[in-house]
Amino acid sequence: MSKQFKTFISQLSETNATLDYFTDFGKIKANINKISIKLNQLNYLIGKEDLKLAVEELFEENAKVFEVLDILIAVRKNKNAKTFNREGKIVQLDSYFKTADKIYEFIKDTGLGEIFRNKNITNLVDYVFGVEVGLDTNARKNRGGENMSKAVSRIFDKAKIFYKKEVNSTDFPEITSLGADLKRFDFAIKTKVNTYLIETNFYNSGGSKLNEVARAYSDLAPKINQYDGYEFVWITDGQGWLSAKNKLEEAYNIIPSVYNLTNLDSFTQKIKKEEILTF
Repeated sequence: MSKQFKTFISQLSETNATLDYFTDFGKIKANINKISIKLNQLNYLIGKEDLKLAVEELFEENAKVFEVLDILIAVRKNKNAKTFNREGKIVQLDSYFKTADKIYEFIKDTGLGEIFRNKNITNLVDYVFGVEVGLDTNARKNRGGENMSKAVSRIFDKAKIFYKKEVNSTDFPEITSLGADLKRFDFAIKTKVNTYLIETNFYNSGGSKLNEVARAYSDLAPKINQYDGYEFVWITDGQGWLSAKNKLEEAYNIIPSVYNLTNLDSFTQKIKKEEILTF
């Protein structure tokens, strides 16, 4: 392991999370707004002793309100969830929402029935807001990448560097080595010397994906760098790389321009000397 790479590894950050990383309340509010009318109508069931009769009455009034029952047990429709029914057959979860009898069976067997009768929930809109907060934790991995992009943007902005975000490879027709596949780069920066095509990512935890990413960028860099006036730049960080440092070291030795958030200033200083252009 080279001294330079050892330094790079030692600089990897524990986190790139800002406070808005943990929960996307804007998305949660939007999700709630889409179904709030139905949830308010389902509030009719709360506190009813004869829950079966209440379900029948509400179903007769508006059967569509029961289409949102899955979110009450923290399941989204796009998951295409299945379950065993009372007869031991595998059925779609939303098959329970077609008739009043099946709806009552769903509410009873999931445990929602007792929750409704005992008024453990007093307002389903507020309850689902909490459910959405819980489900939103699954999106944190994607926000880690978004946070990395924001962090890099802040560094570029502070250095007063002009850049474009999410630039398609088709904007550079002279680069034919990428084939027919459309490639989108996180950033592009143009100077009098080079056009820099930049990818960014951050990994809190390890996994096979890191090996794939390192391999992919090791293949991508030479395809771009073979053209005069173009250079591929990889900005990556996160201690997830500690579990894949051998693969990262291979990529580090292949790709001339690899940076993390700690040493990215050396890149900004370099390109400022080259005189940054708009494009």
